[in-house]
Amino acid sequence: MGLKRLEAEHLLAIKYLALPKRGGLTFQQIADECGVHLNSIGNWRKDPLFERELKREIVRNTQNRLPELMEAMIDHAIKDGNAAGAKLILQANDMLTDRVEVNAEIKDGRDIDDIKARLARYKGEHTSE
Repeated sequence: MGLKRLEAEHLLAIKYLALPKRGGLTFQQIADECGVHLNSIGNWRKDPLFERELKREIVRNTQNRLPELMEAMIDHAIKDGNAAGAKLILQANDMLTDRVEVNAEIKDGRDIDDIKARLARYKGEHTSE
């Protein structure tokens, strides 16, 4: 059964787990700080409500470093010619989607009716053989 709401011990665990390298603490030390058994931390990590709040805390902790990260990613993508990295950067900035648009314009001036007529004639020529 999942958590219905987060209590003080959950929020304290989230605070530590969201820090880089857990703020230098082991999982046992975090459990001790929260006043729970070590297994509780593992069980909480499997709970959707706990994980969602942990991810939110990680985002809150790292938001101010995102500009540095984006700059480093851009520099790396340019220096190494990394197309996958460039694609990721463009997607993160809503400048590229996975949608592909196809332009169906025929460059030699023929229209679709002309092509259909030619196909019909071709079919007629080859069915009478």
